[in-house]
Amino acid sequence: MSSPKHRAWTLGTGDAESLVAEARKALFVMVGFLAILWIIQLANWADGYQLVLRYGIRPRHLSSLPDILTAPFLHLSWTHIESNSGPLFIFGFLAAYRGVVRFLWLTALVIVTSGLAAWFFAAPNTIGAGASGVVFGYLGYILVRGFFDRHGVDIMIGAVMALCFAYQFTVLLPKTGIGWQDHIGGLVGGVAGGWIFRDRSARAGSRSLLHPKRSGAATATVAPAGQAATCRHQTRPKEDGHLHRAAS
Repeated sequence: MSSPKHRAWTLGTGDAESLVAEARKALFVMVGFLAILWIIQLANWADGYQLVLRYGIRPRHLSSLPDILTAPFLHLSWTHIESNSGPLFIFGFLAAYRGVVRFLWLTALVIVTSGLAAWFFAAPNTIGAGASGVVFGYLGYILVRGFFDRHGVDIMIGAVMALCFAYQFTVLLPKTGIGWQDHIGGLVGGVAGGWIFRDRSARAGSRSLLHPKRSGAATATVAPAGQAATCRHQTRPKEDGHLHRAAS
């Protein structure tokens, strides 16, 4: 008998109807997410990119620590947001199609990890902004989710994404003008999210199969001499600025 801690590998298709429903939600969420980013970019551009100066990340400035939550929604130029939008939509959809609620928690995690990495380690006298840290967070999650969830389909998706977007890994290397620190922070957060938000339902299912619940037990009663022994069934209840800007 196998241990309940060792879960069986599956293709990960599961209930096709619920999977399609979650994928539809993921599509709507990502379209809405990108719409918000572009609306903010339009307002930022109209204001001369003052939003970046006010709400971008200034490394090691205590007053700028809350800006780790706003910087991913800001971009330094139209080219900047264009380059982020494609990977953000693809990786975001693939990260969300198995569960939008889990995806939202993952998004919060990678925003924090990428922002903290930029706040602690980015060069002084710079301002960091952009969604690239979140993009790398989603990518890291996609790469490892299949292993943690024991889903063959997700492993193949991660491998394909790694091959198709291999060029993305070049911006993890230190380079002037690129916020590589928050890229690495996002990637680490995404990998950690693969473990934190792994699918625990398969483990619960295997445990219930290995340890079935008993609904009742027979109890023998010994009668005094001269009387026949009887057996009854006993039912048990179920247990149930003029600063240099760093793009990301």
